[in-house]
Amino acid sequence: MQSSTLHGKTSWPELVGKKGEAAMASIKSENPNLNAFTIKEGTPVTRDYRVDRVRVWVDDSDLVTRVPTVG
Repeated sequence: MQSSTLHGKTSWPELVGKKGEAAMASIKSENPNLNAFTIKEGTPVTRDYRVDRVRVWVDDSDLVTRVPTVG
């Protein structure tokens, strides 16, 4: 894990309501060291914290439903 993943933004509230793929692309363009990916609401996930991961929660219409954050 690179230390550069710790620099920069850690949340993207402006992406709520946007299309999931566009939100993911925006996050990756700001910090290519982050592993951003879309995940459907209700999907079970692990509870571990990772400084290089951003989950972009989307609904059935592929709209972001939560503020994407590092973790």
